[in-house]
Amino acid sequence: MFTPSPADIAAAAKRIAPHIRRTPILDLPAGALGFDHTVALKLEHLQLTGSFKIRGAFNNLLSREVPEAGVVAFSGGNHGAAVACAATALGHRSVIFVPKPLAKSEKIERMERFGAEVRVIDKSSAEVMVDYETHAADTGALAVHPYDGAWTLAGQGTVARELEREIDGLDTVLVATGGGGLIGGVAAWFGDRVNVVSVETRGTNTLARSLAEGPEIDVRATGIAASSLGGPAIGALAWPILRDRVRTALVLEDQAVIEAGQRLWEDARITVEPGGAVALAALTSGAYRPEPDERVAVLLCGGNATPGWQLGW
Repeated sequence: MFTPSPADIAAAAKRIAPHIRRTPILDLPAGALGFDHTVALKLEHLQLTGSFKIRGAFNNLLSREVPEAGVVAFSGGNHGAAVACAATALGHRSVIFVPKPLAKSEKIERMERFGAEVRVIDKSSAEVMVDYETHAADTGALAVHPYDGAWTLAGQGTVARELEREIDGLDTVLVATGGGGLIGGVAAWFGDRVNVVSVETRGTNTLARSLAEGPEIDVRATGIAASSLGGPAIGALAWPILRDRVRTALVLEDQAVIEAGQRLWEDARITVEPGGAVALAALTSGAYRPEPDERVAVLLCGGNATPGWQLGW
């Protein structure tokens, strides 16, 4: 089974560079967000489609032959928007399958705005995944998996390559985990050089459950981060990377995510989607406590939500 190497990730970074944004770093001093230590935020929610997913989407479409039938994807929203954006930019049609339990109006609108035909299906994530695969087989459309593909992992890993170039002496990076595409690409790039910490919610705990029970699970995603972290299982490609390289897999309650989003807004005037606040919540809740001199970065992975969700607007 092919696992992307650092060389594959470096090649992906060169391939997608003309099509994506190099997102900024915000360094927060001790005292900000209630921390007694410094922390760096990678503002990936400012990416072209509002999430890191655009990296993997463009790497897929630029690395593979796209047939006349176009592309098809399964998504709760962010991956679908990214695939739609990349497909439209490169002159292809796109169809996105969305499980109704994960469907959020703001994410469906974004997918359609980027040019996708969106099909909301009233089934579980695992069942809709089968529908998406059947559509690809029946029509010949190129299937772009949201997290379990070598091109996807390599594309998502480019954010780690950026981080290492932007932050000297990086010790730890906190990453929200859904199906494992982002954290798998990040861990594939860093290897043993940087401590990669997984953060999930109770209703989207694919990695924590896989580490405890084995990877053959079907998580019925629930809770505040389900639309962005709602993979039914860790992808087969990401699983061996995460099993071997991720030593800490934290699971938080939804309230910790809400409080992280509130604090991010109140102290830094930044708003992200719930999934984008999950990694930060490991710090704001105290679930992860850095050592005094530990250089920590947090990936704010997505911003596709109606502003004010964390404030009850």
